[in-house]
Amino acid sequence: MSALVGKRLLHVTTVDMSLVLLLGPQLRAFADAGMEVVGVSAPGPFVAQLESWGIRHEPLRHATRSRALGHDALALAELWRVFRRLKPDIVHTHNPKPGLYGRVAARAAGVPGVVNTVHGLYASPDDRRVLRSVVYTLERAASLCSGAELVQNPEDFEVLTRLGIPREKLVLLGNGVDLQRFRPAPDDHARKRARARLGVDVDAVVVGTVARLVWQKGFRELFAAAERLGDAHPDIVFVVVGGSDPEKSDAISTEDLADVRRRAPIVFAGARDDIEDVYSAFDLFVLPSYREGFPRSAMEAAACGLPVIATDIRGCRQVVSHGDNGLLVPLRDHVRLAAAIEELVGDPERRRRMGARARRKAEVEFDDRAVVSKTLEAYERVLDPATSTRRRRSSSSAARPS
Repeated sequence: MSALVGKRLLHVTTVDMSLVLLLGPQLRAFADAGMEVVGVSAPGPFVAQLESWGIRHEPLRHATRSRALGHDALALAELWRVFRRLKPDIVHTHNPKPGLYGRVAARAAGVPGVVNTVHGLYASPDDRRVLRSVVYTLERAASLCSGAELVQNPEDFEVLTRLGIPREKLVLLGNGVDLQRFRPAPDDHARKRARARLGVDVDAVVVGTVARLVWQKGFRELFAAAERLGDAHPDIVFVVVGGSDPEKSDAISTEDLADVRRRAPIVFAGARDDIEDVYSAFDLFVLPSYREGFPRSAMEAAACGLPVIATDIRGCRQVVSHGDNGLLVPLRDHVRLAAAIEELVGDPERRRRMGARARRKAEVEFDDRAVVSKTLEAYERVLDPATSTRRRRSSSSAARPS
């Protein structure tokens, strides 16, 4: 990857949390490859951690996760000014919103290489026609500004192909996690320590999830399933790991959480920075989400050797092979979700077999090193015309007699 050494690379997200928690290992790998890496997002509490890795942060004051078209227009103009000032070789955007206005701003600013990652189209084939029409039209238009579209999910890959985005521009990226960080607990002592930190009895059957506290993650169904199973299975404890997300319109309120605590055996552990250890406390992992691109928490759980129960939707289907390393359940169906949980709670040997298969699947399909490699190849490809021109000029100059 010598062609990338010294190149300035800007990654654009809405919030700094995404730069650290979702892209952190990749950004450090790109820096290790010799690139000058800059994160661009709204400023926040994760900037310090980003800078501790030697990665510069550029604040994007008008970026917001809320529905605010005025702010989005201001963010586009702000990004254009950032790109003109920093003169990056490559801008890499991450959707939904920065993926749209970021690609436009980068192309307008004359950035040589524009790359976008499709983490999950904001509409799926099952959504309403109006939503699909708007999302697909915007995505098709924004793709005209990029040199490469890195698509995490194969279902989205086929949708984008049908939209007419050239296949030579599309890269099936997949998704990955650090398989050394996320791995099965080394021994029973690690499991006991993890449970002690959560305040969970060592003999309980722990059903865990890791997600932001928004209803879209399927918490309504999870809470209903927990209440349904509580009386019949006093040995089950549900553990929810994740922080609040007040910017989102479907954020779960503190009043909602207080009500749930009264009705079901649930431990709310909040946001954690020891998440790899938390998985050691779980017996199985649940993600009844309504919408996913390629869920990171489910991949982490699989890498930690946990069977995964998830909704039968795009993204979750890429992590869970039904009946092999976990179970898929219908969307918004707390009765079927409770039945699937009960099925695995009552069969520890099946959980063990599924967990072993989950780890093997993670080793084959969810290695973040493969994601880094494909991304670096895409960077070289989008810069290839400029690189080739410079090489030709260099060769021509070297051939002239002195």
